[in-house]
Amino acid sequence: MQKRRILIIVLAVGILILFRQLNPVETQVLQHVTGTTMGTIPYSIKYLAPEEDYFKMEVDSILVAFNQSLSTYIPDSEISKFNREDSITYQSSFMYPVLKLSQEMFVNSKGAFDPTVGPLVNAWGFGPKKKSMLDSAIVDSLLMIVGFEQVHFDEIGAAKPKGTYLDFSASAKGYALDVIAHFLHANEVDNYMIEIGGEVRCQGQNQNQAVWKIGIEKPEMNQGLGNAYATVFVNNRSLATSGNYRNYYEENGRIISHTISPFTGYNVSHNLLSASIFAPNCTLADGYATACMVMGLEESIEMIKKLNGVDALFIYSDENGDLKHYATAGIESQIEIL
Repeated sequence: MQKRRILIIVLAVGILILFRQLNPVETQVLQHVTGTTMGTIPYSIKYLAPEEDYFKMEVDSILVAFNQSLSTYIPDSEISKFNREDSITYQSSFMYPVLKLSQEMFVNSKGAFDPTVGPLVNAWGFGPKKKSMLDSAIVDSLLMIVGFEQVHFDEIGAAKPKGTYLDFSASAKGYALDVIAHFLHANEVDNYMIEIGGEVRCQGQNQNQAVWKIGIEKPEMNQGLGNAYATVFVNNRSLATSGNYRNYYEENGRIISHTISPFTGYNVSHNLLSASIFAPNCTLADGYATACMVMGLEESIEMIKKLNGVDALFIYSDENGDLKHYATAGIESQIEIL
Protein backbone atom coordinates (compact mmCIF):
# COMPACT_ATOMS: atom_id res chain seq x y z
CA MET A 1 0.00 0.00 0.00
CA GLN A 2 2.80 2.40 0.95
CA LYS A 3 4.65 1.69 -2.32
CA ARG A 4 1.45 2.33 -4.24
CA ARG A 5 1.02 5.75 -2.56
CA ILE A 6 4.62 6.66 -3.36
CA LEU A 7 4.12 5.65 -6.99
CA ILE A 8 0.96 7.79 -7.24
CA ILE A 9 2.82 10.79 -5.78
CA VAL A 10 5.75 10.32 -8.17
CA LEU A 11 3.38 10.06 -11.11
CA ALA A 12 1.51 13.18 -10.00
CA VAL A 13 4.74 15.17 -9.65
CA GLY A 14 5.88 13.95 -13.05
CA ILE A 15 2.61 15.01 -14.68
CA LEU A 16 2.84 18.45 -13.02
CA ILE A 17 6.43 18.93 -14.25
CA LEU A 18 5.45 17.87 -17.76
CA PHE A 19 2.43 20.22 -17.72
CA ARG A 20 4.61 23.16 -16.68
CA GLN A 21 7.16 22.35 -19.39
CA LEU A 22 4.43 22.26 -22.02
CA ASN A 23 2.65 25.30 -20.53
CA PRO A 24 5.29 27.57 -19.02
CA VAL A 25 3.96 30.23 -16.63
CA GLU A 26 4.79 33.66 -17.99
CA THR A 27 6.48 35.87 -15.44
CA GLN A 28 4.53 39.06 -14.95
CA VAL A 29 6.29 42.34 -14.24
CA LEU A 30 5.03 45.81 -13.39
CA GLN A 31 4.70 47.75 -16.61
CA HIS A 32 4.43 51.55 -16.49
CA VAL A 33 3.23 53.44 -19.54
CA THR A 34 3.12 57.25 -19.40
CA GLY A 35 2.41 60.09 -21.79
CA THR A 36 0.05 62.98 -22.49
CA THR A 37 -3.33 63.22 -24.14
CA MET A 38 -5.99 65.86 -24.88
CA GLY A 39 -3.22 68.41 -25.34
CA THR A 40 -1.22 68.45 -22.13
CA ILE A 41 -3.14 66.13 -19.79
CA PRO A 42 -0.79 63.46 -18.37
CA TYR A 43 -1.69 59.79 -18.21
CA SER A 44 -0.12 56.95 -16.25
CA ILE A 45 -0.91 53.25 -16.62
CA LYS A 46 0.55 50.62 -14.29
CA TYR A 47 -0.25 46.99 -14.94
CA LEU A 48 1.08 43.47 -14.40
CA ALA A 49 1.87 41.60 -17.60
CA PRO A 50 4.64 39.64 -19.34
CA GLU A 51 7.66 41.80 -20.12
CA GLU A 52 6.95 41.87 -23.86
CA ASP A 53 3.44 43.31 -23.31
CA TYR A 54 4.43 46.97 -23.27
CA PHE A 55 1.47 48.78 -24.79
CA LYS A 56 2.73 52.36 -25.15
CA MET A 57 2.25 52.47 -28.93
CA GLU A 58 -1.21 50.94 -28.78
CA VAL A 59 -2.37 53.25 -25.97
CA ASP A 60 -1.19 56.37 -27.78
CA SER A 61 -2.88 55.22 -30.97
CA ILE A 62 -6.19 54.69 -29.14
CA LEU A 63 -5.98 58.12 -27.50
CA VAL A 64 -5.22 59.84 -30.82
CA ALA A 65 -8.33 58.25 -32.34
CA PHE A 66 -10.35 59.19 -29.25
CA ASN A 67 -9.31 62.84 -29.50
CA GLN A 68 -10.01 62.90 -33.23
CA SER A 69 -13.56 61.95 -32.35
CA LEU A 70 -14.36 63.98 -29.22
CA SER A 71 -11.94 66.90 -28.88
CA THR A 72 -13.50 70.33 -29.41
CA TYR A 73 -9.94 71.69 -29.73
CA ILE A 74 -9.45 69.82 -33.04
CA PRO A 75 -11.28 71.67 -35.86
CA ASP A 76 -11.90 68.56 -37.98
CA SER A 77 -12.80 66.20 -35.13
CA GLU A 78 -16.08 64.32 -35.23
CA ILE A 79 -17.65 66.49 -32.52
CA SER A 80 -16.41 69.73 -34.11
CA LYS A 81 -18.09 68.74 -37.38
CA PHE A 82 -21.28 67.90 -35.50
CA ASN A 83 -21.24 71.28 -33.77
CA ARG A 84 -20.91 73.03 -37.14
CA GLU A 85 -23.30 70.92 -39.19
CA ASP A 86 -25.99 70.06 -36.57
CA SER A 87 -26.37 66.45 -37.71
CA ILE A 88 -23.97 63.55 -38.05
CA THR A 89 -23.68 59.93 -39.02
CA TYR A 90 -21.15 58.49 -36.60
CA GLN A 91 -17.61 58.15 -37.93
CA SER A 92 -16.24 56.32 -34.87
CA SER A 93 -17.30 53.97 -32.09
CA PHE A 94 -16.92 56.69 -29.45
CA MET A 95 -19.80 59.09 -30.08
CA TYR A 96 -22.88 56.92 -29.47
CA PRO A 97 -21.77 55.47 -26.08
CA VAL A 98 -20.91 58.91 -24.67
CA LEU A 99 -24.23 60.34 -25.86
CA LYS A 100 -26.08 57.45 -24.22
CA LEU A 101 -24.25 57.78 -20.88
CA SER A 102 -24.65 61.56 -21.01
CA GLN A 103 -28.40 61.16 -21.36
CA GLU A 104 -28.43 58.85 -18.32
CA MET A 105 -26.48 61.37 -16.21
CA PHE A 106 -28.53 64.31 -17.51
CA VAL A 107 -31.75 62.63 -16.37
CA ASN A 108 -30.44 61.37 -13.02
CA SER A 109 -28.95 64.76 -12.14
CA LYS A 110 -32.10 66.61 -13.26
CA GLY A 111 -30.06 68.56 -15.80
CA ALA A 112 -27.04 69.44 -13.62
CA PHE A 113 -24.84 67.38 -15.95
CA ASP A 114 -25.36 68.94 -19.36
CA PRO A 115 -22.88 68.55 -22.27
CA THR A 116 -24.52 71.49 -24.07
CA VAL A 117 -23.31 74.02 -21.48
CA GLY A 118 -20.20 74.49 -23.66
CA PRO A 119 -21.08 77.97 -25.02
CA LEU A 120 -21.25 79.30 -21.47
CA VAL A 121 -18.04 77.51 -20.47
CA ASN A 122 -16.35 79.08 -23.51
CA ALA A 123 -17.78 82.50 -22.76
CA TRP A 124 -16.37 82.38 -19.24
CA GLY A 125 -12.93 81.49 -20.62
CA PHE A 126 -12.66 77.78 -19.78
CA GLY A 127 -12.93 76.31 -23.29
CA PRO A 128 -11.01 76.43 -26.57
CA LYS A 129 -12.07 80.03 -27.22
CA LYS A 130 -11.03 83.27 -25.51
CA LYS A 131 -13.20 84.71 -22.76
CA SER A 132 -16.07 86.91 -23.94
CA MET A 133 -17.11 90.27 -22.54
CA LEU A 134 -20.09 89.06 -20.53
CA ASP A 135 -23.20 90.75 -19.24
CA SER A 136 -26.56 89.37 -18.13
CA ALA A 137 -28.06 89.75 -21.61
CA ILE A 138 -25.33 87.63 -23.20
CA VAL A 139 -25.63 84.99 -20.47
CA ASP A 140 -29.40 84.84 -20.96
CA SER A 141 -29.03 84.47 -24.74
CA LEU A 142 -26.53 81.63 -24.33
CA LEU A 143 -28.84 79.86 -21.87
CA MET A 144 -31.43 79.63 -24.65
CA ILE A 145 -29.25 77.15 -26.59
CA VAL A 146 -28.39 75.06 -23.52
CA GLY A 147 -30.37 71.87 -22.93
CA PHE A 148 -29.30 68.30 -23.67
CA GLU A 149 -32.94 67.30 -24.16
CA GLN A 150 -32.70 69.09 -27.53
CA VAL A 151 -30.11 66.59 -28.81
CA HIS A 152 -31.63 63.53 -30.49
CA PHE A 153 -29.66 60.41 -31.34
CA ASP A 154 -29.80 56.70 -32.05
CA GLU A 155 -27.21 54.04 -32.85
CA ILE A 156 -26.56 55.48 -36.32
CA GLY A 157 -26.40 59.23 -35.90
CA ALA A 158 -27.44 62.36 -34.03
CA ALA A 159 -29.05 65.74 -34.64
CA LYS A 160 -29.37 68.97 -32.68
CA PRO A 161 -30.79 72.50 -33.10
CA LYS A 162 -28.67 75.12 -34.81
CA GLY A 163 -26.42 76.86 -32.30
CA THR A 164 -26.43 74.06 -29.72
CA TYR A 165 -22.84 73.17 -28.89
CA LEU A 166 -21.77 69.80 -27.50
CA ASP A 167 -18.71 69.47 -25.29
CA PHE A 168 -17.96 66.26 -23.41
CA SER A 169 -14.98 67.64 -21.48
CA ALA A 170 -16.82 67.03 -18.19
CA SER A 171 -16.63 63.27 -18.79
CA ALA A 172 -13.98 62.90 -21.53
CA LYS A 173 -11.07 61.95 -19.26
CA GLY A 174 -13.20 59.28 -17.62
CA TYR A 175 -14.45 57.97 -20.97
CA ALA A 176 -10.91 57.80 -22.38
CA LEU A 177 -9.89 55.87 -19.29
CA ASP A 178 -12.73 53.37 -19.85
CA VAL A 179 -11.59 52.86 -23.44
CA ILE A 180 -8.06 52.05 -22.25
CA ALA A 181 -9.45 49.70 -19.59
CA HIS A 182 -11.40 47.86 -22.30
CA PHE A 183 -8.17 47.49 -24.31
CA LEU A 184 -6.34 46.02 -21.30
CA HIS A 185 -9.15 43.55 -20.65
CA ALA A 186 -9.06 42.48 -24.29
CA ASN A 187 -5.35 41.76 -23.83
CA GLU A 188 -6.01 39.67 -20.69
CA VAL A 189 -4.57 42.19 -18.24
CA ASP A 190 -6.34 41.63 -14.91
CA ASN A 191 -4.32 43.84 -12.55
CA TYR A 192 -3.92 47.52 -13.39
CA MET A 193 -4.25 51.14 -12.34
CA ILE A 194 -5.07 53.74 -15.01
CA GLU A 195 -4.90 57.47 -14.27
CA ILE A 196 -5.73 60.25 -16.73
CA GLY A 197 -5.59 63.80 -15.40
CA GLY A 198 -6.50 62.69 -11.88
CA GLU A 199 -9.31 60.27 -12.80
CA VAL A 200 -8.56 56.65 -11.87
CA ARG A 201 -9.61 53.08 -12.56
CA CYS A 202 -8.18 50.25 -10.43
CA GLN A 203 -8.58 46.56 -11.09
CA GLY A 204 -7.17 43.60 -9.15
CA GLN A 205 -3.93 44.05 -7.24
CA ASN A 206 -0.67 45.95 -7.49
CA GLN A 207 2.84 44.49 -7.66
CA ASN A 208 2.78 43.89 -3.90
CA GLN A 209 -0.39 41.80 -4.19
CA ALA A 210 -2.38 44.48 -2.40
CA VAL A 211 -5.42 46.52 -3.38
CA TRP A 212 -4.51 49.78 -5.11
CA LYS A 213 -4.49 52.79 -2.77
CA ILE A 214 -5.31 56.25 -4.11
CA GLY A 215 -4.94 59.69 -2.53
CA ILE A 216 -7.66 62.35 -2.54
CA GLU A 217 -6.53 65.97 -2.45
CA LYS A 218 -7.38 68.52 0.18
CA PRO A 219 -9.45 71.19 -1.61
CA GLU A 220 -7.18 74.20 -1.29
CA MET A 221 -7.32 77.19 -3.63
CA ASN A 222 -4.10 76.79 -5.60
CA GLN A 223 -3.20 75.76 -9.13
CA GLY A 224 -0.35 73.42 -8.22
CA LEU A 225 -0.09 70.09 -6.44
CA GLY A 226 -2.06 70.00 -3.20
CA ASN A 227 -1.84 68.08 0.05
CA ALA A 228 -3.67 64.81 0.63
CA TYR A 229 -6.92 64.89 2.59
CA ALA A 230 -7.61 61.15 2.51
CA THR A 231 -6.53 57.84 1.00
CA VAL A 232 -8.90 55.20 -0.28
CA PHE A 233 -8.66 51.59 -1.41
CA VAL A 234 -10.08 51.24 -4.91
CA ASN A 235 -10.84 47.73 -6.14
CA ASN A 236 -12.58 47.03 -9.45
CA ARG A 237 -14.05 50.54 -9.52
CA SER A 238 -13.41 53.96 -10.99
CA LEU A 239 -12.82 57.19 -9.10
CA ALA A 240 -13.15 60.77 -10.30
CA THR A 241 -12.87 63.99 -8.31
CA SER A 242 -14.19 67.40 -9.27
CA GLY A 243 -13.69 70.67 -7.43
CA ASN A 244 -13.41 74.41 -7.92
CA TYR A 245 -10.06 74.75 -6.16
CA ARG A 246 -7.81 74.09 -9.16
CA ASN A 247 -9.28 75.49 -12.37
CA TYR A 248 -10.22 79.12 -11.75
CA TYR A 249 -9.13 82.72 -12.24
CA GLU A 250 -9.58 85.95 -10.32
CA GLU A 251 -11.36 88.97 -11.76
CA ASN A 252 -12.05 92.23 -9.92
CA GLY A 253 -11.33 90.53 -6.61
CA ARG A 254 -13.76 87.69 -7.37
CA ILE A 255 -12.87 84.04 -7.96
CA ILE A 256 -14.39 82.64 -11.18
CA SER A 257 -14.47 78.83 -11.05
CA HIS A 258 -14.75 76.52 -14.03
CA THR A 259 -18.02 74.92 -12.91
CA ILE A 260 -20.74 76.79 -14.79
CA SER A 261 -24.35 76.11 -13.90
CA PRO A 262 -26.54 75.14 -16.89
CA PHE A 263 -29.47 76.58 -14.92
CA THR A 264 -28.17 80.10 -14.23
CA GLY A 265 -25.31 80.52 -16.70
CA TYR A 266 -22.97 81.66 -13.93
CA ASN A 267 -20.23 79.89 -11.99
CA VAL A 268 -21.48 78.05 -8.92
CA SER A 269 -20.90 79.16 -5.35
CA HIS A 270 -21.69 76.87 -2.41
CA ASN A 271 -20.00 75.02 0.45
CA LEU A 272 -19.29 71.78 -1.46
CA LEU A 273 -15.56 72.01 -2.20
CA SER A 274 -14.88 68.67 -3.87
CA ALA A 275 -16.81 65.59 -4.96
CA SER A 276 -15.08 62.23 -5.33
CA ILE A 277 -17.35 59.71 -7.05
CA PHE A 278 -16.82 55.94 -7.13
CA ALA A 279 -18.63 54.16 -9.96
CA PRO A 280 -18.54 51.01 -12.13
CA ASN A 281 -17.00 53.00 -14.99
CA CYS A 282 -15.08 56.27 -15.07
CA THR A 283 -17.38 58.04 -17.53
CA LEU A 284 -20.11 57.93 -14.89
CA ALA A 285 -17.70 58.82 -12.08
CA ASP A 286 -16.38 61.83 -14.01
CA GLY A 287 -19.78 63.09 -15.10
CA TYR A 288 -21.49 62.69 -11.74
CA ALA A 289 -18.58 64.45 -10.01
CA THR A 290 -19.19 67.44 -12.28
CA ALA A 291 -22.95 67.30 -11.65
CA CYS A 292 -22.39 67.31 -7.88
CA MET A 293 -20.29 70.47 -8.10
CA VAL A 294 -23.23 72.13 -9.85
CA MET A 295 -25.83 70.79 -7.41
CA GLY A 296 -24.18 71.38 -4.03
CA LEU A 297 -23.96 69.11 -1.01
CA GLU A 298 -27.54 68.27 -0.05
CA GLU A 299 -28.85 67.65 -3.56
CA SER A 300 -25.75 65.59 -4.38
CA ILE A 301 -26.26 63.33 -1.37
CA GLU A 302 -29.86 62.72 -2.40
CA MET A 303 -28.87 61.90 -5.99
CA ILE A 304 -26.06 59.50 -5.04
CA LYS A 305 -28.37 57.58 -2.68
CA LYS A 306 -30.60 56.76 -5.65
CA LEU A 307 -27.81 55.50 -7.96
CA ASN A 308 -26.94 51.80 -7.98
CA GLY A 309 -23.24 51.01 -7.62
CA VAL A 310 -22.25 54.64 -7.09
CA ASP A 311 -20.64 56.03 -3.91
CA ALA A 312 -19.20 59.39 -2.93
CA LEU A 313 -16.84 61.27 -0.65
CA PHE A 314 -17.84 64.91 -0.35
CA ILE A 315 -15.55 67.48 1.26
CA TYR A 316 -17.29 70.68 2.32
CA SER A 317 -16.90 73.67 4.60
CA ASP A 318 -19.19 74.09 7.59
CA GLU A 319 -20.65 77.34 8.90
CA ASN A 320 -17.33 78.12 10.64
CA GLY A 321 -15.29 77.53 7.49
CA ASP A 322 -13.82 74.25 8.77
CA LEU A 323 -13.36 71.29 6.43
CA LYS A 324 -15.80 68.42 6.95
CA HIS A 325 -16.58 65.33 4.92
CA TYR A 326 -19.45 63.01 4.13
CA ALA A 327 -18.97 59.47 2.81
CA THR A 328 -21.70 57.12 1.61
CA ALA A 329 -22.04 53.76 3.33
CA GLY A 330 -20.65 51.76 0.41
CA ILE A 331 -17.23 53.43 0.55
CA GLU A 332 -16.93 54.69 4.14
CA SER A 333 -14.94 51.71 5.46
CA GLN A 334 -12.38 51.98 2.64
CA ILE A 335 -11.48 55.63 3.30
CA GLU A 336 -8.76 56.83 5.67
CA ILE A 337 -8.89 60.52 6.55
CA LEU A 338 -5.38 61.90 7.07
